[in-house]
Amino acid sequence: MSLTQDLWTMTSDLQDAIRTMPFNTELAQGTLPPETFREYIIQDAHYLEGFARALALAASRAPDAENIARLAGSANGAIAVERRLHSEYMALYDVSPADFAATPPSRACDHYVSFLIRAAAVDPFPVAVTSLLPCFWIYQRVGTAIHAQAAGDHPYRAWIDTYASDAFEASVQGMLDLTDALGEAADTSTRTAMHKAFAAASWHEWKFWDSAYHRHSWGSTISALETEVRNRPSTSNSVP
Repeated sequence: MSLTQDLWTMTSDLQDAIRTMPFNTELAQGTLPPETFREYIIQDAHYLEGFARALALAASRAPDAENIARLAGSANGAIAVERRLHSEYMALYDVSPADFAATPPSRACDHYVSFLIRAAAVDPFPVAVTSLLPCFWIYQRVGTAIHAQAAGDHPYRAWIDTYASDAFEASVQGMLDLTDALGEAADTSTRTAMHKAFAAASWHEWKFWDSAYHRHSWGSTISALETEVRNRPSTSNSVP
């Protein structure tokens, strides 16, 4: 069993939870509310900016030119495909540049990006690459599963076709090959860290979709805190 096969098997319960969670179930059925999908693509666009930075950081730390090229090639292919998709949906759902700028990253988006940038900047290169893998691989798996059952007039057909496409699959395969090669050369402690990184990043994938489905944001948290502060009894800080 290759390292990546082992990574997927180790997180199979979480992967099943992602595939069957309400966001992806309703997305597959075409019943996901348009306003929920609109909020999702705004957050995903924020995420892609951070993801691109993490990929660039990881590539800069690669030990040789071959690994730089392999990582950069996979990253460029996947990001180009996803950015074209988001440009289409931003226009379709009337998300202007001003709308995007006025909508901050959600808590889940912010935490996921912070996790990836920290991994890319600090962790050993094999661990950093493994942290980045779930974004590629899980989206491809989910997109392929939905593609197999989606009707031709599905309202989110462009999204489904993108993540089930041959071009995206090729980018994913590049990341899988790189991760397996790094795993073969890694010592036991590094392989253990790679397993932990993959599980953590997969959890962040689940949390991102769950947050998008429930439309969680920093704004609601900050508003609740402000209300709590306003409602607290006043206390005197004066010293007799």
